[in-house]
Amino acid sequence: MIGVPMPDPREQITDHLNRALDDFFGAGKQVQHVDLGVSGERELTFGTAYGDKLRAKRDKIAPDLKRLADSGANLYQACKALDIGHKRALLIAKENNVKFKD
Repeated sequence: MIGVPMPDPREQITDHLNRALDDFFGAGKQVQHVDLGVSGERELTFGTAYGDKLRAKRDKIAPDLKRLADSGANLYQACKALDIGHKRALLIAKENNVKFKD
């Protein structure tokens, strides 16, 4: 309508959020703390399609890298056996908690 002020969309969103919070806590519900890693989100992931493809490729290499680390190979030997760079191997090791003996 002409001459009638439009409501501010930000205020509408804030009001809706406040009503939802009042409903939630008014029903006796409580906030839960979710530990890191339980939610399924991983460190250093950005959620892009290209990043997901790279992550999938690294996940294929991870079991072999872990097997080599468990057998006592150092980082250089594992990289040579898998024909990958040391930076990539370090990233895979960090993402999958693989520890090398050196």
